[in-house]
Amino acid sequence: MTALEEMVNIGTLFAFVLVSVGVLVLRRTRPDLERGFRTPFVPLVPVLSVLACVWLMLNLSVETWLRFVVWMVLGVIVYFTYGRGHSLVGRCLAAGRER
Repeated sequence: MTALEEMVNIGTLFAFVLVSVGVLVLRRTRPDLERGFRTPFVPLVPVLSVLACVWLMLNLSVETWLRFVVWMVLGVIVYFTYGRGHSLVGRCLAAGRER
């Protein structure tokens, strides 16, 4: 398996973990929201999904994990650096007024 394939795998699995955790969190914190779809056997299916994805992620190489962490850190830095300068709320606060 090439490095690109492994990076795609770990990224996709991480996204599935986030979605599964999101389902659990939203079902608990916002039970009143209208649902576009139903997840069967909540919380069993999301928990099993998280466990399966994490198990698959743990079977990837250490190099893949290092690349993943480096890219995640770089992405977070870019996200917050860009957001700080381009945020509407930040601009309003810098100008001394509220939205």
